[in-house]
Amino acid sequence: MKFLRKNIDKIKPHFEEGGKFYFLHSVFDGFETFLYVPNHVTKKGSHIRDSIDMKRTMIIVVVALLPALLMGIYNTGLQHFIATGQAQEFWPMIVYGLLKVLPLIVVSYVVGLGIEFAFAQIRKHEINEGFLVSGILIPLIVPADTPLWMLALAVAFAVIIGKEVFGGTGMNILNPALTARAFLFFAYPSWMSGDKVWVSGMMNGEGIVDGYSGATLLAQSAAGAQEFVNGLGEKVTQMDMFIGTIPGSVGETSVAAILIGAIILLISGIGSWRIMLSTLVGGAVMGLILNAFAANPAMEVAWFEQLMIGGFAFGMVFMATDTVTAAQTNRGKYIYGFLIGFLAILIRVLNPAYPEGMMLAILLMNVFAPLIDHMVVQRNIKKRLKRSVTVKA
Repeated sequence: MKFLRKNIDKIKPHFEEGGKFYFLHSVFDGFETFLYVPNHVTKKGSHIRDSIDMKRTMIIVVVALLPALLMGIYNTGLQHFIATGQAQEFWPMIVYGLLKVLPLIVVSYVVGLGIEFAFAQIRKHEINEGFLVSGILIPLIVPADTPLWMLALAVAFAVIIGKEVFGGTGMNILNPALTARAFLFFAYPSWMSGDKVWVSGMMNGEGIVDGYSGATLLAQSAAGAQEFVNGLGEKVTQMDMFIGTIPGSVGETSVAAILIGAIILLISGIGSWRIMLSTLVGGAVMGLILNAFAANPAMEVAWFEQLMIGGFAFGMVFMATDTVTAAQTNRGKYIYGFLIGFLAILIRVLNPAYPEGMMLAILLMNVFAPLIDHMVVQRNIKKRLKRSVTVKA
């Protein structure tokens, strides 16, 4: 590491003011601070000073996402081998899943960081660190067979329209990863809401076992299925839902892997337990209400199963807790999280056109988060003014 530090220090003057490569200062600074903690401090606009900077925070989130990513790689291979009737051997499934998922991650980072670097150079400011997380979140919330050009368009839309037009990391009002997902959903609905896309290889239909269906559990629920089954017509157990051996987006199927990530975020203090808990409660309450007044098979799905299928768990842990777009006050976090969980189940069950309600619920509450915080702050101000008047009297 000393050798690397020595060489970085040697070329650094060329990228500083007066150097021949000063026009690339933002790019160089981005790579240097990614490898080493910066040797300078925040100069303005900072309310909290800590030993951990934004890049280190983002890297911890990436680490928390690794269990979901690894399970997603395995499940991508597993679902493909089941669909094609091949022997389900561990390493071949891992290799197949890696070859399908890795290109998604590469395209996401190349396109996203390329745009981030370009905006940093144009604005002559430091490179934003936020895409370290968004770059891996986006591949995890899309199907494994999503065309790379389609993913590239979604990433570009999310970075430019969802973030940079607002001023970059920390200024956006919508979660960038979910903005990309929403772009894909509304621009290419046949890819994002159909059955075949969720299992790798089914879009072409070559070598697929006769009668195999790649429908997700949410798609089955929206279609009025009496019980959940896998592609071969076998009943899906609650353990299958928990482990994540079911069709779905790359990183959203395994509740077990997502919970490991949640523990990492909670122990590190990066994820908000208030938002996670209130989202869980909101989803459970809506699920119980629907169970009590069930009028169709979708409403009869057990409330705890609603929390395990689709992107509910993933959104609760990694999307709703986004520190930029979530509510900032403690009381506001409870309200914000509860409404996300409540609306997510409501949308997915009562509107079959949007079987994955978590995306729309989080984006909707992203918009209302500032209003929630404003109401909480104003309420506290009124309480203190009333207390002050009482004391004076």
